[in-house]
Amino acid sequence: MRWSGQRIGGTPEAAGAGPLATDPAQDPRTRALVGLTGLVRSVRTPEFHGVTFHEVAAKSALNRVPAASSMPFSWTVNPYRGCSHACVYCFARSTHRYLDLDAGADFDQQVVVKVNVAEVLRAELARRSWGREEVALGTNTDPYQRAEGRYRLMPGIISALADSGTPLSILTKGTLLRRDLPQLGEAARRVPVDLSMSIAIFDDALQKAVEPGTPSTAARLATVRAAADAGFRVTVFLMPIMPWLTDGDRQLDEALARIAEAGAAHVVFGALHLRPGAKEWFLEWIEREHPELSRGYRRFYGQASYAPAGYRRDLGRRVRPLLARHGLASHEDVDQPEHRREAAARAGRTGRSGRAAGDAPPPLPSALELSGQPALF
Repeated sequence: MRWSGQRIGGTPEAAGAGPLATDPAQDPRTRALVGLTGLVRSVRTPEFHGVTFHEVAAKSALNRVPAASSMPFSWTVNPYRGCSHACVYCFARSTHRYLDLDAGADFDQQVVVKVNVAEVLRAELARRSWGREEVALGTNTDPYQRAEGRYRLMPGIISALADSGTPLSILTKGTLLRRDLPQLGEAARRVPVDLSMSIAIFDDALQKAVEPGTPSTAARLATVRAAADAGFRVTVFLMPIMPWLTDGDRQLDEALARIAEAGAAHVVFGALHLRPGAKEWFLEWIEREHPELSRGYRRFYGQASYAPAGYRRDLGRRVRPLLARHGLASHEDVDQPEHRREAAARAGRTGRSGRAAGDAPPPLPSALELSGQPALF
């Protein structure tokens, strides 16, 4: 038990929590989780106003990335489901529907915490069958969201991966990464360690509107500098680049100048894409906050998840010279429809699905293990 709080169905007094906790079982959004396999308890704390943390004992930690994915890794670990960063565009929102929660406010306010993830991961990595392929963290929800300051799951995860000889990569918006830089430096002496920081918005007011629970842009750039000073060749994900909001030439030039000044070595860039779940939430936000852009966004994304191919080509044409000007190596976002089609065709040719033609598909894992196509922000 990590925080003072409640067991499902209890009262604050019965749980010994005192006046600083409320009873999550009285919230109709959490009652759907009462029967969730592995649920230990649900907790609230004034530190995270409006957020409920559902602590679960997970049965597995490693997630296999589908063979047809365009992602450059095969395994992920996600210590959290849901994210208090509350990014309006977050692709992972739809995964909350597997928990009978919605992809909007519930994703921001109902966070599942796999409190035993490090122990389970260590056991999985000890299996003789483990091939020590790279494991990616931060591909679904952020491992350094604010709750990590309390739960401290990442040190155990990093230790388990390094001890087993497994390469790892971390993508985050969280400045809590700085806490673990000494440990990551030690791990990098034994296994490859790649660190990436996601920084999409360089206007403070817009950043707080679109990513209300995230650290400031300045704080994230300072974290890039700290990681670079610690010897890491840090990648910055300049994405999603949002049409008419963050895609102006001057905006892009300023962003890349600040990224270079912070000591980053590489940049990954890509246009906003909106999958079901994220799309509805984001378009509602656009309608409310930027109604003048609503028509354009619905034209781009009303019938599609990705920005039009012509827009994406033009964005690349404008960004690449700016990257060269600032001395930054670059890669475009691999989570694009063209890459996904190529990956699916390649998987079909090589039989990477792991089953013969005509075989029944494998059973779906439990709700806590389900995840969509991982994205890189």
